[in-house]
Amino acid sequence: MSELLDRIRDIGIIPVIKLNSVEQAVPLAKALIDGGIPAAEVTFRTAAAADGIKAIKEAYPEMLLGAGTVINKEYAQKAIDAGAEFIVAPGFNPEVIDFVISKGVPMIPGVATPGEIEQALGKGLNVLKFFPAEAAGGVAMLDAFAGPFPNVKFMATGGINAKNMGDYFKRKNIIAIGGSWMVKDDTELVTKLSKEAVSLMHGFTLGHIGINGEDAEDAAKIVRLLEAFGLVGKEGNSSWFANSPVDSTSFEVMKGSGRGTHGHICIKTWNIERALAYLKQFGVEPDMSTAKYTGEAGKSPLSFVYTTIMIGGFAVHLNKI
Repeated sequence: MSELLDRIRDIGIIPVIKLNSVEQAVPLAKALIDGGIPAAEVTFRTAAAADGIKAIKEAYPEMLLGAGTVINKEYAQKAIDAGAEFIVAPGFNPEVIDFVISKGVPMIPGVATPGEIEQALGKGLNVLKFFPAEAAGGVAMLDAFAGPFPNVKFMATGGINAKNMGDYFKRKNIIAIGGSWMVKDDTELVTKLSKEAVSLMHGFTLGHIGINGEDAEDAAKIVRLLEAFGLVGKEGNSSWFANSPVDSTSFEVMKGSGRGTHGHICIKTWNIERALAYLKQFGVEPDMSTAKYTGEAGKSPLSFVYTTIMIGGFAVHLNKI
């Protein structure tokens, strides 16, 4: 199940789609893929769900496809037979959960209370659907869950859209979000909204620009020049930082030759693993010899890593926000 959960994390957004006809399935799937979201949760709220899943899997076997609104064993069996790779339920039904687990298929039940989370942990499940997210307390509730349940991850669904999705992706206990705001009748609009959602998902921001000094003396000279522009210098062991007192503008000046011909660029993001999965299509690979982690060494999540690319003579590294 860990491999599938890694795919869910890397994709980050799981569109929730309701098929009124099987004919809708393949064009909608293509529109999502073209928009950078090769995944969907097909809800069992219509009779077209099972056949729709089957049609999408035949047309796009690479698409990560789950079944949602699975509220009984009959729906679960139909979804599994159709090729669903994971099962999602809006609530916590032990009978359905046990049935899906017995079939060897990943199960993501819906929870909204600590009691339901404890029941899920008792069944060996630690990736859960937080539903209905906004109505159940939103990010404040997720923050409250993080204390007593530090090892539980959530796929939040319900009331999430392009305006508030960033608040969810900032949370460490979010593995993905679900939503239907990008699912429209117009497939061109689906692709457009999906691309916008993918862009917003990563929260990319400029952390700082790194400049390679020749040595400690040269670094100090560079910082004094930057201070002439109102920046405030602060010395560290291997570098200086020159920070703006009014905004996030920041330079790091190395006391000697650092990475890159001229220096480095720091890009911040909410989830480095997810960002790397996205950036791979642009030829960006991590240099794992530089990796640092927020927790135990060698284990996710990453907090820092250099990439193998250079931009204008500057190396690029990612920092977790």
